[in-house]
Amino acid sequence: MTRPGRRPLPPGWMRAMGFTLALSVVVAWGVGDQGHMFPFAVIGAAALALGVVYWLFPRGLHFAFGMTAGLAIYASLFVVLGHAQFPDALPWSRALGFLLPVLAFVAMVLRHHRELDAVAAQQTAHELDHLPHASRWLLSSSLVALACFVLPINRLPPDLQAVALLAAMAGVAGIAAFAVRDVIRLMVDVSLIVHEIGARARFLVVPAVAFLLMYALLVVGFASAYRIADELSARPLFNGPAGPIRISYADSLHFSVATLSTVGYGDIQPHDDGIRVLASLEVVAGQLLLLFGVAEILRARRTRPERGARLDREDEPGHSPPGE
Repeated sequence: MTRPGRRPLPPGWMRAMGFTLALSVVVAWGVGDQGHMFPFAVIGAAALALGVVYWLFPRGLHFAFGMTAGLAIYASLFVVLGHAQFPDALPWSRALGFLLPVLAFVAMVLRHHRELDAVAAQQTAHELDHLPHASRWLLSSSLVALACFVLPINRLPPDLQAVALLAAMAGVAGIAAFAVRDVIRLMVDVSLIVHEIGARARFLVVPAVAFLLMYALLVVGFASAYRIADELSARPLFNGPAGPIRISYADSLHFSVATLSTVGYGDIQPHDDGIRVLASLEVVAGQLLLLFGVAEILRARRTRPERGARLDREDEPGHSPPGE
């Protein structure tokens, strides 16, 4: 599928669009406490922004990931700001205020698409000279948010809160429109970095799976020990919220995971000295596994690419093994 005058769509473009819209639905659902209109504004903004930008600058799943992450962060910050300083703003103003920067950004992208297309095509990895430009528009947007926090907007009546919210978001929309070139550069950079991370991650799959298997073995082994000890004991060895309890295997598994990860929810607590010692041993075993597991993963990251490069050289025509 090729469009006249433009690069062909990269492989997996439908997967990229599907991933973005699916994650946008999750984010929109999560921020749904801003009213019934706001989740639809989030989904609409994601579909519009990514649809237009991806149509003009097709970059694959990694570019979609960067766009989606940016929209998700923007939605989260908007909700936090709305709760703090615009708690009584009218629902329609929240949806419209959220869309204003997105609409301004998309309008400027469509207006300057030829220039931005050249900018996106010239980007290569490790081009970080323009990051100061990105920091300027981020700083400008942060100053708008800071002004909203400083001013006593949350004491205004609902209609004036709605006006103030729209005014603030109009300012952010102006910044987004002015800095559209830097935003596109940043999104392309993010996609390149994510692509590099994905290329390197394949060398970590085997040691990471081995680490997870050893971790799971520790969890299951100690969970079984807790359950057996509690069953053989004449009295319960654990306390629950209401007092001493006999734990099931599901309870012991939950306690084992919480102990090994050192989370410590406190819903199940050992009150026998022997169980406390056993839990302490699990914590120590988990720390040792984390120490040596991370070291092994880092070692594999260094050696596997070198091994792959050596095998590639050996496969080259005319290469002779050492000693020949």
